[in-house]
Amino acid sequence: MTKTPKATRTEWLRRAREALGGAVTSFVLPESHAIVLSHGLGSRVVDVDGRDYIDYVLGSGPLILGHAHPAIVEAVSRQAALGSTFYTLTPAAIELAEEIIRAVPCAEQIKFVSTGTEATFHALRIARAYTGRTKILKFEGAFHGVHDYALISAFPAVPSDLPKGQPDSAGIPPQVAETVLVSRWNDLDVTRALIEQHAEELAAVICEPLQRALPPAPGFLNGLRELTERYGILLIFDEVVTGFRLAYGGAQERYGVVPDLATFGKALSGGYPLAAIAGRREIMALTDPTRRSRGEPVAHLSGTLNGNPLAAAAGLATLHVLRQPGVYDYLYRISEQLRTGLRELAAARGIPLQVIGEGPVLQIVFAEEEPRDYAALLRADRERAVRFGLACLERGLFVNPGEKLYLSLAHSEADIARTLEIFSAALDTVLSDANATASD
Repeated sequence: MTKTPKATRTEWLRRAREALGGAVTSFVLPESHAIVLSHGLGSRVVDVDGRDYIDYVLGSGPLILGHAHPAIVEAVSRQAALGSTFYTLTPAAIELAEEIIRAVPCAEQIKFVSTGTEATFHALRIARAYTGRTKILKFEGAFHGVHDYALISAFPAVPSDLPKGQPDSAGIPPQVAETVLVSRWNDLDVTRALIEQHAEELAAVICEPLQRALPPAPGFLNGLRELTERYGILLIFDEVVTGFRLAYGGAQERYGVVPDLATFGKALSGGYPLAAIAGRREIMALTDPTRRSRGEPVAHLSGTLNGNPLAAAAGLATLHVLRQPGVYDYLYRISEQLRTGLRELAAARGIPLQVIGEGPVLQIVFAEEEPRDYAALLRADRERAVRFGLACLERGLFVNPGEKLYLSLAHSEADIARTLEIFSAALDTVLSDANATASD
């Protein structure tokens, strides 16, 4: 019998263009570097042509234990045999909510959704319902998902005319942008002035406590906490990226600042579609669906797969591993090895390069000085960062060029050593390109 040949990368990409417009997310590589992945295990992924990569995308962050971790595979397989979804309470969902409450300082009650976009969208609705106010304040360059409120000055091409934001997508009504004030990350003076001017109409201030990979300046988060408390505004931490990654209790544990509400996703469920909103009981009470029948106001929050038992089982297995002694020490140690090694490689070549971020979240920025806000990132040499990322892809690192790198417990010290070898070669390519351009 003649076997049908396996489809190659070229054929899969052709089919993807026809059926999907070429991509399943906004992550799109140039045609010359586009990848179709077949499978992953631990820190590695393999494409349909059999090429192996060390993975620093990690599904855009969820895979904090790496690919196909045995504990997650076993937990999901066991639950799948019992049923995939029920649209009602299950032990797995209840136990996962209880564990989040034990872990997260602000969490007294939990609501589950399926994505980080849903989590931040509902958190803002809850804040408006609780305060009776309509406007929110966010920070330029912060990413809170892809709903209309989130896509105001999330990645503008030029600095925003604060506090007016710029819609990042077609199809966003101008009325939405009118309800969103935009401030500058790490600038407490500008933020204070905006809050004081608009206090009576602000329902919430929402931020990523680590904004993409920009750490908070000393005292900045504390300043936000003090200002929001003073004016009765809810402080929302979007911990979809930082939750259970910077520390078991998230960025609020790491930085010692407790918000009113927080959103979680990604690492929470180890690669399965689940996200959560956590907060004070009196605020979360507005999501109680029985209030509607009593004629009371409710911040409606529902979804067919909320608290899905497969995802909840994966979450319980993930958090069990993350609770073990030494986990975060290891994540921070290998991350620092990567940061230090890359800085030394760049310095030896006279290449201006910054490695920003915190713990197992980092980003490589080609700039003379470490950026503190989005405007500084716009001034950095993004074109060089993308060239560097593509050179890494060519040599066996799966990265999103110019964007964040995620590390996992599956990354070994041998992976870090190999990564630094590839970084070295990629930096030489960038330097060679710069020299060639200068000589033209």
